[in-house]
Amino acid sequence: MQLTLLTAITMVAFAANSVLCRMALGGEIIDAASFTAIRLTSGALMLTLLLLIQTKFKTNPLGNICRAGSWSAAGWLCVYATGFSFAYVSINTATGALILFGAVQLTMMTASLIAGERPAKRVWTGYAMAVAGLLFLLSPGADAPSLSGALLMSGAGVAWGMYSLLGRGSSNALSQTAGNFLLTLPMSALMLLFSVHRLHGNVDGIMLAIASGALASGLGYALWYHVVSRVSGTMAASVQLSVPVLAAAGGVLLMQEPLSARLIITSMMILGGIALVMKKQPARG
Repeated sequence: MQLTLLTAITMVAFAANSVLCRMALGGEIIDAASFTAIRLTSGALMLTLLLLIQTKFKTNPLGNICRAGSWSAAGWLCVYATGFSFAYVSINTATGALILFGAVQLTMMTASLIAGERPAKRVWTGYAMAVAGLLFLLSPGADAPSLSGALLMSGAGVAWGMYSLLGRGSSNALSQTAGNFLLTLPMSALMLLFSVHRLHGNVDGIMLAIASGALASGLGYALWYHVVSRVSGTMAASVQLSVPVLAAAGGVLLMQEPLSARLIITSMMILGGIALVMKKQPARG
């Protein structure tokens, strides 16, 4: 029950990132590079503060936190965050979330199969049901995303899948996530340098970026590293299919994006598929 609750909270945090990012960038109240840099910085600050409280400000805490992270994980995290922000300049909340987590599924499932994981038929059925729901939502009749936005979000999904796979070996989710966020700061500073002539943002845009970084990203990703180290790669991939549904709901409630029968049907298919994936097999006597 505890793992299920933490997983649900994490998926809500992931969906909140899509909603917050689209609210900021769709309204053009901040540029994508600034949003990304503020998001990563505020996430690093929140996680570092939590660790400092946890360790009671022991000697050289920042050095210990940085050593807990890895440059490879930080690189994937920065690629994901950058592609995510720049994609949401031109695509809506639900479409962006669908493309993102579709790419995540392909990345994580492929890696799991290469590693020798062979899911049960029930898991394959649930996964296929959830993917069919996604395909139905993107079938002709749905708004087609811009090519550049779709490519950027696909790249972000691959990067997030790789970051999640690296997190499966996590022994201390909070410190490793904090370390990864801190190591992204030089990368985001370089991105700002290359985008200096396009930087802009008002108070609302900055506050949305801080909320995305400190709450939805910093705390959400720490929880995800805790969850992903305790479930199979197949289950970790499949449960994230709930995020597009949650993000679409956020878009409807907060940004008046249209609610269609198609969205309701696909939501039932996706959540039903996830239920099959996560259902425990009865014990054999």
